[in-house]
Amino acid sequence: MDVRREVETHFAELVTLRRDFHQHPELGFEEHRTSDVIVKYLMDLGLEVQKVAKTGVVGLLKGGAQGRTLMLRADIDALAVEEMTEVPYRSAYKGKAHSCGHDGHTAILLVTAKILASFKDQIKGNIKFIFEPNEETAGAIDMINAGVLNNPDVDAAFGLHLWSPIKTGKVCVVSGPIMATCEEFELKVIGKGGHTSEPQNAVDPILVAAQIIEQVQVIQTRLTDARQPTTIVFGKISGGTGRNIIPEQVQLGGTIRFLWENQDDGMAWLKDKFERIIANVCDNLGASYELQYIPSNMAIINDSNMAKIVSDAAAETLGNDNGVLSKAYMAGDDFAEFSSRVPSAFYFVGTGNQEKSTDYPHHHPCFNIDEDSLAIGLEMHLRTVLAYFGE
Repeated sequence: MDVRREVETHFAELVTLRRDFHQHPELGFEEHRTSDVIVKYLMDLGLEVQKVAKTGVVGLLKGGAQGRTLMLRADIDALAVEEMTEVPYRSAYKGKAHSCGHDGHTAILLVTAKILASFKDQIKGNIKFIFEPNEETAGAIDMINAGVLNNPDVDAAFGLHLWSPIKTGKVCVVSGPIMATCEEFELKVIGKGGHTSEPQNAVDPILVAAQIIEQVQVIQTRLTDARQPTTIVFGKISGGTGRNIIPEQVQLGGTIRFLWENQDDGMAWLKDKFERIIANVCDNLGASYELQYIPSNMAIINDSNMAKIVSDAAAETLGNDNGVLSKAYMAGDDFAEFSSRVPSAFYFVGTGNQEKSTDYPHHHPCFNIDEDSLAIGLEMHLRTVLAYFGE
């Protein structure tokens, strides 16, 4: 296969697909239009196709000879964000936008399937194309429970993410942890309401919440080894109905993220320190609290052999080793559910370009991708697949 020629031949289709998905974003488990487009596309290629986990799609390509089964994964859900870009293909749906690059992932994987389907006789094994719904709220486990890793059993997996913090023309992969463990939390601080003219007769949950936010920072700056990356961030806070009213309670929410060697011990230790601070602050100020954890993502840990395939493919795609970066990120992705079960490699394809205004952070209303990175992602998928099967 002339990989570069195939990429150039299909680039226009790649952009068209991506823009169509971008214009029609759908939230987790609501990706009905997206799912229907994917199903039709894969069926037209002659793949065995099935819907799983509500709006998820699996396409199976059987090669010309028996062998191992490789999984390639794309996430298909959008975000509850009001898009603020001025592109002609901006979201047609109010309050919904592809502000994370999943539209690009989906387009890349579809065209990858199209190209590989035309060369299926040369593939010694099977390829499963996994289109995962609801990634932002951990849809991978639903697909696993639906059996996507079986019949035939998946032997290995690759996943990519278009990444605006990295410049277009660069690829990032590491052996070992590449994305952090993440646990979300909801915290309710319960005080005693009253009038702001007589705070001594009330228990101000806003003051309590402020002290909790401040004191929790000690965990990541003083109690944790600096060589073990840790962040505890409050992403939302709400409470109160009037300027002269001390409310009964305050609601907070946020995330605990870390990159430690031992995930289970790390999470248990951090939760213990986190809740001790909350309990002590509340006790000292006469408040109470309710704390709830929402399990999110474990760390993505890349298999060394699979990461080597990605690194070599990146050097070949980019034409040199200088564009191959090695860095881990504190963001999370539920590809970890796959990587914890089969040898895998997850990597980043740079899409940041200041001149094209594609360097906004992920989940930002102005987020967009540099469409030149789509070609790099497509070439990476093709080269990693061919290398895995020993072509």
